[in-house]
Amino acid sequence: MMPSIKEQLSKKIEKIEQTIDFYLPEEKGLQKTVLSAMNYSVKAVGKRLRPMLMAETYEMFGGADSSVIEPFMAAIEMIHTYSLIHDDLPALDNDDYRRGQKTCHIVYGEDMAILAGDALLNYAYEVATKAFDLAEKDQIMNVVEAIKILASKPGIYGMIGGQVADVELEGTPLSMEQILFIHKNKTSALIEACMMIGAVLAGASKEDVLKMEECGEYIGLAFQIQDDILDLTGDEE
Repeated sequence: MMPSIKEQLSKKIEKIEQTIDFYLPEEKGLQKTVLSAMNYSVKAVGKRLRPMLMAETYEMFGGADSSVIEPFMAAIEMIHTYSLIHDDLPALDNDDYRRGQKTCHIVYGEDMAILAGDALLNYAYEVATKAFDLAEKDQIMNVVEAIKILASKPGIYGMIGGQVADVELEGTPLSMEQILFIHKNKTSALIEACMMIGAVLAGASKEDVLKMEECGEYIGLAFQIQDDILDLTGDEE
Protein backbone atom coordinates (compact mmCIF):
# COMPACT_ATOMS: atom_id res chain seq x y z
CA MET A 1 0.00 0.00 0.00
CA MET A 2 1.36 3.39 -1.03
CA PRO A 3 2.10 5.76 1.91
CA SER A 4 -0.35 8.63 2.35
CA ILE A 5 0.63 12.18 1.39
CA LYS A 6 0.86 12.99 5.10
CA GLU A 7 3.26 10.10 5.67
CA GLN A 8 5.35 11.05 2.66
CA LEU A 9 5.57 14.66 3.84
CA SER A 10 6.55 13.53 7.32
CA LYS A 11 9.42 11.46 5.91
CA LYS A 12 10.59 14.31 3.68
CA ILE A 13 10.52 16.79 6.58
CA GLU A 14 12.45 14.34 8.77
CA LYS A 15 15.16 14.07 6.11
CA ILE A 16 15.28 17.86 5.74
CA GLU A 17 15.64 18.26 9.51
CA GLN A 18 18.59 15.85 9.46
CA THR A 19 20.21 17.85 6.66
CA ILE A 20 19.75 21.14 8.51
CA ASP A 21 21.04 19.69 11.77
CA PHE A 22 24.15 18.40 10.00
CA TYR A 23 25.11 21.91 8.91
CA LEU A 24 24.29 23.78 12.12
CA PRO A 25 27.29 25.07 14.08
CA GLU A 26 28.59 23.35 17.19
CA GLU A 27 27.85 25.38 20.30
CA LYS A 28 31.29 26.03 21.75
CA GLY A 29 33.87 28.79 22.18
CA LEU A 30 33.51 32.36 23.40
CA GLN A 31 30.82 32.91 20.76
CA LYS A 32 28.77 29.99 22.16
CA THR A 33 25.79 32.19 23.09
CA VAL A 34 25.15 33.41 19.56
CA LEU A 35 25.62 29.87 18.22
CA SER A 36 23.03 28.65 20.70
CA ALA A 37 20.65 31.44 19.66
CA MET A 38 21.12 30.52 15.99
CA ASN A 39 20.41 26.84 16.59
CA TYR A 40 17.47 27.56 18.89
CA SER A 41 15.77 29.57 16.15
CA VAL A 42 16.54 27.26 13.23
CA LYS A 43 15.43 24.15 15.14
CA ALA A 44 12.03 25.63 15.97
CA VAL A 45 9.37 23.43 14.39
CA GLY A 46 8.48 24.73 10.93
CA LYS A 47 6.96 23.56 7.67
CA ARG A 48 10.38 23.46 5.92
CA LEU A 49 8.51 24.48 2.78
CA ARG A 50 11.48 26.18 1.15
CA PRO A 51 14.09 23.41 1.33
CA MET A 52 11.38 20.92 0.39
CA LEU A 53 10.49 22.86 -2.76
CA MET A 54 14.18 23.08 -3.59
CA ALA A 55 14.66 19.33 -3.25
CA GLU A 56 11.47 18.50 -5.15
CA THR A 57 12.41 20.80 -8.04
CA TYR A 58 15.90 19.30 -8.15
CA GLU A 59 14.42 15.82 -8.38
CA MET A 60 11.83 16.90 -10.95
CA PHE A 61 14.60 18.02 -13.33
CA GLY A 62 16.52 14.79 -12.94
CA GLY A 63 18.83 15.60 -10.03
CA ALA A 64 19.94 12.29 -8.58
CA ASP A 65 22.79 12.96 -6.14
CA SER A 66 21.31 14.97 -3.27
CA SER A 67 24.70 15.82 -1.71
CA VAL A 68 25.26 18.90 -3.89
CA ILE A 69 21.87 20.44 -3.06
CA GLU A 70 21.85 19.73 0.67
CA PRO A 71 24.10 22.69 1.61
CA PHE A 72 21.68 24.97 -0.25
CA MET A 73 18.69 23.41 1.52
CA ALA A 74 20.27 24.19 4.88
CA ALA A 75 21.37 27.65 3.73
CA ILE A 76 17.92 28.75 2.55
CA GLU A 77 16.39 27.75 5.88
CA MET A 78 19.10 29.72 7.71
CA ILE A 79 18.35 32.79 5.60
CA HIS A 80 14.63 32.34 6.17
CA THR A 81 15.16 31.99 9.93
CA TYR A 82 17.37 35.07 10.11
CA SER A 83 14.57 37.08 8.49
CA LEU A 84 12.09 35.77 11.08
CA ILE A 85 14.40 36.62 13.99
CA HIS A 86 14.71 40.19 12.76
CA ASP A 87 11.00 40.45 11.91
CA ASP A 88 10.16 39.55 15.51
CA LEU A 89 12.36 42.27 17.04
CA PRO A 90 10.70 45.13 18.98
CA ALA A 91 11.61 47.61 16.23
CA LEU A 92 9.61 45.62 13.69
CA ASP A 93 6.75 43.23 14.57
CA ASN A 94 7.61 42.95 18.28
CA ASP A 95 6.44 39.33 18.60
CA ASP A 96 6.96 37.21 21.71
CA TYR A 97 6.27 33.85 20.05
CA ARG A 98 7.25 32.25 16.75
CA ARG A 99 6.42 28.70 15.64
CA GLY A 100 4.94 27.99 19.06
CA GLN A 101 7.99 28.95 21.10
CA LYS A 102 9.41 32.15 22.56
CA THR A 103 11.17 34.31 19.99
CA CYS A 104 14.92 34.67 19.92
CA HIS A 105 15.04 38.13 21.48
CA ILE A 106 12.77 37.05 24.35
CA VAL A 107 15.07 34.13 25.21
CA TYR A 108 18.49 35.60 24.40
CA GLY A 109 17.93 39.35 24.51
CA GLU A 110 17.56 41.86 21.71
CA ASP A 111 21.31 42.32 21.25
CA MET A 112 22.01 38.61 20.82
CA ALA A 113 18.96 38.17 18.54
CA ILE A 114 20.30 40.83 16.18
CA LEU A 115 23.68 39.11 16.16
CA ALA A 116 22.07 35.67 15.70
CA GLY A 117 20.20 36.95 12.63
CA ASP A 118 23.37 38.49 11.23
CA ALA A 119 25.29 35.30 11.94
CA LEU A 120 22.72 33.06 10.23
CA LEU A 121 22.74 35.20 7.10
CA ASN A 122 26.52 35.10 6.89
CA TYR A 123 26.80 31.43 7.85
CA ALA A 124 24.23 30.48 5.21
CA TYR A 125 26.65 31.48 2.47
CA GLU A 126 29.52 29.71 4.21
CA VAL A 127 27.40 26.54 4.20
CA ALA A 128 26.27 27.00 0.58
CA THR A 129 29.89 27.17 -0.62
CA LYS A 130 30.44 23.66 0.73
CA ALA A 131 28.59 22.52 -2.40
CA PHE A 132 31.81 23.22 -4.34
CA ASP A 133 33.49 20.37 -2.47
CA LEU A 134 30.58 18.02 -3.22
CA ALA A 135 29.91 18.86 -6.86
CA GLU A 136 31.23 16.98 -9.86
CA LYS A 137 33.38 18.97 -12.27
CA ASP A 138 30.51 19.42 -14.71
CA GLN A 139 28.34 20.85 -11.88
CA ILE A 140 30.70 23.61 -10.74
CA MET A 141 29.21 26.32 -12.93
CA ASN A 142 25.73 25.28 -11.78
CA VAL A 143 26.86 25.80 -8.18
CA VAL A 144 28.17 29.25 -9.12
CA GLU A 145 24.82 30.16 -10.68
CA ALA A 146 22.95 28.79 -7.64
CA ILE A 147 25.01 30.96 -5.28
CA LYS A 148 24.27 34.01 -7.44
CA ILE A 149 20.54 33.29 -7.04
CA LEU A 150 20.97 32.72 -3.30
CA ALA A 151 22.74 36.06 -3.00
CA SER A 152 20.24 38.12 -4.99
CA LYS A 153 16.75 36.88 -4.10
CA PRO A 154 16.98 37.63 -0.35
CA GLY A 155 18.51 41.05 -1.03
CA ILE A 156 17.45 44.64 -1.67
CA TYR A 157 15.73 43.73 -4.93
CA GLY A 158 14.01 40.74 -3.30
CA MET A 159 13.08 39.87 0.28
CA ILE A 160 14.67 42.91 1.96
CA GLY A 161 13.06 45.23 -0.57
CA GLY A 162 9.65 43.77 0.25
CA GLN A 163 10.28 44.10 3.97
CA VAL A 164 11.28 47.75 3.58
CA ALA A 165 8.06 48.56 1.73
CA ASP A 166 6.04 46.60 4.30
CA VAL A 167 7.55 48.58 7.19
CA GLU A 168 7.29 51.99 5.56
CA LEU A 169 3.74 51.51 4.29
CA GLU A 170 2.34 49.93 7.45
CA GLY A 171 -0.90 51.60 8.57
CA THR A 172 -1.52 53.31 5.23
CA PRO A 173 -4.07 52.41 2.54
CA LEU A 174 -2.30 50.23 -0.02
CA SER A 175 -2.79 50.05 -3.76
CA MET A 176 -2.83 46.64 -5.44
CA GLU A 177 0.56 47.47 -6.94
CA GLN A 178 2.01 48.07 -3.48
CA ILE A 179 0.45 44.91 -2.04
CA LEU A 180 1.82 42.80 -4.88
CA PHE A 181 5.26 44.40 -4.58
CA ILE A 182 5.42 43.58 -0.87
CA HIS A 183 4.29 39.98 -1.20
CA LYS A 184 6.18 39.20 -4.41
CA ASN A 185 9.37 40.31 -2.71
CA LYS A 186 8.92 39.65 1.00
CA THR A 187 7.43 36.16 0.53
CA SER A 188 7.80 34.97 -3.05
CA ALA A 189 11.47 35.88 -3.53
CA LEU A 190 12.82 33.11 -1.29
CA ILE A 191 10.44 30.55 -2.78
CA GLU A 192 11.55 31.61 -6.26
CA ALA A 193 15.16 31.14 -5.14
CA CYS A 194 14.44 27.63 -3.90
CA MET A 195 12.85 26.46 -7.13
CA MET A 196 15.41 28.19 -9.34
CA ILE A 197 18.32 26.72 -7.37
CA GLY A 198 16.80 23.26 -7.53
CA ALA A 199 16.43 23.56 -11.29
CA VAL A 200 19.89 25.06 -11.84
CA LEU A 201 21.70 22.39 -9.82
CA ALA A 202 19.87 19.67 -11.75
CA GLY A 203 21.10 21.17 -15.03
CA ALA A 204 17.77 22.56 -16.25
CA SER A 205 17.69 24.93 -19.21
CA LYS A 206 17.56 28.70 -18.71
CA GLU A 207 14.01 28.65 -20.02
CA ASP A 208 12.97 26.09 -17.42
CA VAL A 209 14.74 28.02 -14.64
CA LEU A 210 12.70 31.11 -15.58
CA LYS A 211 9.53 29.01 -15.50
CA MET A 212 10.43 27.90 -11.98
CA GLU A 213 10.95 31.53 -10.99
CA GLU A 214 7.44 32.33 -12.21
CA CYS A 215 6.04 29.27 -10.47
CA GLY A 216 7.73 30.30 -7.22
CA GLU A 217 6.18 33.74 -7.48
CA TYR A 218 2.67 32.33 -7.66
CA ILE A 219 3.29 29.79 -4.91
CA GLY A 220 4.51 32.63 -2.68
CA LEU A 221 1.43 34.71 -3.40
CA ALA A 222 -0.84 31.74 -2.69
CA PHE A 223 1.01 31.08 0.55
CA GLN A 224 0.58 34.72 1.58
CA ILE A 225 -3.14 34.65 0.81
CA GLN A 226 -3.55 31.64 3.08
CA ASP A 227 -1.32 33.03 5.81
CA ASP A 228 -2.49 36.64 5.96
CA ILE A 229 -5.87 37.02 4.29
CA LEU A 230 -7.54 33.74 5.19
CA ASP A 231 -5.52 33.49 8.43
CA LEU A 232 -5.58 29.70 8.33
CA THR A 233 -2.17 29.01 9.82
CA GLY A 234 -2.35 31.30 12.83
CA ASP A 235 1.47 31.64 12.82
CA GLU A 236 3.50 33.23 10.06
CA GLU A 237 6.06 30.89 8.57
